[in-house]
Amino acid sequence: MAGFWGRRKREDAEIEAQDAELTRKAGAALVAADERMRVTDDELAYAEIELGRDATKDLRDALAAVRQHLGEAFHLHQLNHDEIPDTAEELRTRNARIVQLCDWAEELLGDRMESLGEAIARARRAPEIVEGIRRDVAAMSERLPALRSTLERLATRYSDDAMRTVLGNAAEAEHLLEFAVHSADVSERRRDAGHREQANLALETAIEASRRAATLVDAVDTFEIEALRAESTLSAIVEDSREDLVAAQPLRATPQVGDAAAELEAALRSLTPAGSKPDPFAELSRLRTANAALDAAVAKARERAERPIPSEAHVRHAIDDADRQIGVARSVISGHRGWIGADPRTRLAEAERIRGDLMAFAGPIPEDDRERAMNLARRAGQLAGQALELAQRDIDSSRPDDWNQGGYGGPRGGMGGGMGGGNMVGGLLGGLMIGGILDGFLD
Repeated sequence: MAGFWGRRKREDAEIEAQDAELTRKAGAALVAADERMRVTDDELAYAEIELGRDATKDLRDALAAVRQHLGEAFHLHQLNHDEIPDTAEELRTRNARIVQLCDWAEELLGDRMESLGEAIARARRAPEIVEGIRRDVAAMSERLPALRSTLERLATRYSDDAMRTVLGNAAEAEHLLEFAVHSADVSERRRDAGHREQANLALETAIEASRRAATLVDAVDTFEIEALRAESTLSAIVEDSREDLVAAQPLRATPQVGDAAAELEAALRSLTPAGSKPDPFAELSRLRTANAALDAAVAKARERAERPIPSEAHVRHAIDDADRQIGVARSVISGHRGWIGADPRTRLAEAERIRGDLMAFAGPIPEDDRERAMNLARRAGQLAGQALELAQRDIDSSRPDDWNQGGYGGPRGGMGGGMGGGNMVGGLLGGLMIGGILDGFLD
């Protein structure tokens, strides 16, 4: 008994220590959340000066929500220290709720401040960013004459269809660079006038215009390299395609191979002749597609040659055989419902389900589907045969012992009765129903 009370005191002491720690944690969390709210309120004021009220709407809404919910936390904290006595469970619940509200407030304010941090930093570095935009614009403007020269050279080599993605890049890049400089000037004037929000919007516009101009300028150089790579790859694929056509010649009698070979020959004939401006990207894409189709058709034809496809007559025969076996198994199982267990019925149900899948092959069976249909028919017949064997086992095990030993007109007594004047009814039932029907079904 002393050990019981000692253990009980230790448990009570541990619970009191946990409750005291939770109370301390709730108070500390409330103080930290209140301080975070005050600091965020100050940051919001600075952010509105730097970015404007519209840009800081999310933070302002979050601060209002936190202020409302922290009011609930302070109220719970006050209830913990009023003159009304509380149970340990009530204190525990309130402190847990206070910690939850304070953690939520810290997380929400931290997330909103983090999303504004980059914008605030960019706004404070606005003069430096504007100067960087002007330097970038000047550097890209110096590249425009070379860019136009490159486009003229490429236009003499490649077709308009091939050049359509970069043909207007020089003019568009020049327009974007002018727009970037104009936006940077607007940003400076608005900032000097004290309109920080408008200044930041113009600065973002200038940054985006400069970035897009750089992308257009770099795209021309990238296009030239990719066009050279496409031409080189096209030459290799042309040679490979001609070799594939020669290798596929013995299989041209196969419809799929013949069609794929004709498509590849058409793609080769459509290649741009010498002296004309090609579109290497489109020609490479078409030739690759036709070449891959021929490879797939040849591989399929060779696989069929190695593994002959069953004729449709063989498939139909397998389906008919499955139907016969299912019909026999269904007749036996339905005629001996009280004697048949779950296993035969399960096998028969699965065989009938697979037979239902074979209904998709009611019409002419394509060559690609014959092997699958054959496998399904064989599986259905196999399951039906298993169902019949299991059904016969259940019937044999369900007979009375003296039936199996020759009594009640069983198979032995039935035959004897029928031949030697024994029990005529038993002989008829045993010899006809068991000896005749089941043996005939299994045969």
